[in-house]
Amino acid sequence: FANADGGELFIGVENDGTVSGLAYSDDKIEILLNTPSTHIHKDTPLAITRAVRVNYQTKTILYFSVPKGTEFVYLTSDGRCLKRKDRESVPVSSEHILLSRAEAKSREYDRAFVENATVADLDLILVNAIAERISKGMSVEKALQHLDLAEFNGSKLILRRAALLLFARNPSKWHPRLQVRILKIEGNEIETGENFNVVSDEQITDNILILIESSWDLLRPHLTETRFSDNAIFETQIRYTELACREALINAIAHRDYSVEGRGIEVRVYTDRLEIINPGSLLSTIRIEDIKALRGVHESRNSYISRVLREGGYMRELGEGMRRIYELMDSNDLTPPDIKSSNNEFGVTLHYKYVYSNDVRLWLENFNELELTRDQKTVIRLGYGGHIISPREIWDAVGIEDTDYYRHILQSLEQIGVLVKTMDRRTAEIEARRKKIARKQIHRYKIVIPQRKGRKQEIGLSDDSDYATIYVVNVPYEANEQDLEVVFSKYG
Repeated sequence: FANADGGELFIGVENDGTVSGLAYSDDKIEILLNTPSTHIHKDTPLAITRAVRVNYQTKTILYFSVPKGTEFVYLTSDGRCLKRKDRESVPVSSEHILLSRAEAKSREYDRAFVENATVADLDLILVNAIAERISKGMSVEKALQHLDLAEFNGSKLILRRAALLLFARNPSKWHPRLQVRILKIEGNEIETGENFNVVSDEQITDNILILIESSWDLLRPHLTETRFSDNAIFETQIRYTELACREALINAIAHRDYSVEGRGIEVRVYTDRLEIINPGSLLSTIRIEDIKALRGVHESRNSYISRVLREGGYMRELGEGMRRIYELMDSNDLTPPDIKSSNNEFGVTLHYKYVYSNDVRLWLENFNELELTRDQKTVIRLGYGGHIISPREIWDAVGIEDTDYYRHILQSLEQIGVLVKTMDRRTAEIEARRKKIARKQIHRYKIVIPQRKGRKQEIGLSDDSDYATIYVVNVPYEANEQDLEVVFSKYG
């Protein structure tokens, strides 16, 4: 009972309520009454509220009142851990009980009332901004009550902890780690000692509403890189999908375990990936498999905080954030995020890694100017390396279920001149009969790189125009204008 929610136990009363009594000697009765001390492990002493003998209608019964344990996970004297479930005592691991207690504590954290907090402790400008979104002219006090962030106890307005986490003027007074820390790492792992490779370590502390925007401003510059472009100039390119990163950051701030007061949220920007780690494991009612399957599962640890963020427009419906991250990564041809949950933290990792290999990605860059749809790009990917494509490959790769859409895809690529037939329909039918396979399996389409103005399809062809095209490769980033002048001067 102590490992569950506490409870009351009658010895000598059957499950149907019949009082059977105990036909034991006084010595044996005394042994039973002493079991809370004699049969509990010495390292987990149990304080029983009541352990008494009761005489009822000439029958002897024993009554035990067991409080819910909070100080220990209680073990029997022989080291077993048991937990009451309905009418049975079932074996359970100590770790499971500790996690259950920690989760219960985290669910209650933002809804608890803080007696010594007043409205004067809040940033009223922020509260008023949320109030205006709810209803024009709504007062701060009315908005706090409407959002269940405060209650009037007859003499004053008392605030829930969620109100302080969201709006506090001095957040550190109410929570020591209301912060986001952002580390930029030069490499794929954090090194130590003389190889220490953390090149930037910044953190910001504030209430949740300000923290969302200020931490995003701090993170955003780390999402880009400078590269030497095809136009021979240095350009800043975004490495990660900004919307996916912002969704992941807001998700961490909204759903972290605030009852863990010794840690804040960490964002680690490695060379090849971005990790967002927040205190608190995934709730036991949610499975990682369901998140990855995009089933829209949702349950908020911080229900009051989440409600305000929805009212403020920072979040959509619960469960929407993770699904949105997956969709954004997929639509940008990046690998799906990794999700991990341990006993004390939850992490989302966004990889700077395309679904395609580096060679295929370079091949696809030849078609960037055409502004292709994702399905068109999928068909073009099939033609990498001069591969002749079959209709079946197109149907399977794109996931086509409609013949009209299949024809639309082919016609759209033929019209822009990147897909050509290597075999007509009649020849394909003859070839299919000869090989005794379906016509859809005959390879008959080829992808060609579109011609660009001023570019020859193959390097080395003569150019009869007044100008020639110079192809520049492998220019080191450290090259300066003088270096380039020396290289090009030999050509006039």
